[in-house]
Amino acid sequence: MTAPIRFPRFFVTSPAPCPYLPGRSERKVFTELRGDSADELNEALGRIGFRRSQTVAYRPSCLDCQACVSVRVVANEFKASSSQKRTLKQNSDLIASECRPWATDEQYELLRRYLAARHPGGGMAEMDESDFADMVEHTPVSSYVIEYREPGEGNEPGKLVGACLTDVQGDGLSMIYSFYDPEIEDRAGLGNYIILDHIRRAADSGLPYVYLGYWVEGSDRMQYKVRYRPLERLSRNGWERMPDAEQKRLISAATAPRKERDGEPMPSKDGSQLEYKLAD
Repeated sequence: MTAPIRFPRFFVTSPAPCPYLPGRSERKVFTELRGDSADELNEALGRIGFRRSQTVAYRPSCLDCQACVSVRVVANEFKASSSQKRTLKQNSDLIASECRPWATDEQYELLRRYLAARHPGGGMAEMDESDFADMVEHTPVSSYVIEYREPGEGNEPGKLVGACLTDVQGDGLSMIYSFYDPEIEDRAGLGNYIILDHIRRAADSGLPYVYLGYWVEGSDRMQYKVRYRPLERLSRNGWERMPDAEQKRLISAATAPRKERDGEPMPSKDGSQLEYKLAD
């Protein structure tokens, strides 16, 4: 006799300041992932916009805002832009390894450098070794950590320059959290490379999508996600492909200097106004 399926119980958090849009508040709905059906539940919830954090699946449930939009890349149709091709070539010597979800001191030290440079004062800035271990190891679903290393010498592993905690779902890879060395000047675009590598891995495995989490229009820190085409977003009518013209406009805005995005053209060294054009 088949055991009955446990319908999950959902809970709602109290409102808190939004980390993406100033002056707004956020609220989340969440449920626990546990038991033999954790993988199945995580996949089902992932398709309707939930994300995983340790043993919890959550999604925004804000009262007066719907700015957080779930997005995913269509892996087998992805075509790299000129800049993305340069990023792939520049980092083609990196050695990627799928590791079991087990936190290491080396990973934690890399995370600390990344947070200090990219997200000082953010919600994860005070994460200690125990918090990091919880993030990586407390997973009730199929997960691994992909490590990215420079070539080593002899039998010694090379320097760890990037890592990503990734969930493997029936329809794709879900990038839970990635981080990288922000201080290597000759490896610009490491964060982009990690995403590009996940797109390749998904396509090679016959998985249709790479889930990037939430895109928030108006939040600078989230605009990198629109650079991968084709991109699908979750709407009230289900998953829909972002129109090419709209995505080109968003990419152009995302790649423009900050002053231009704020409505002030960036002057060149000689005082004239620079012109920016979307490459492809």
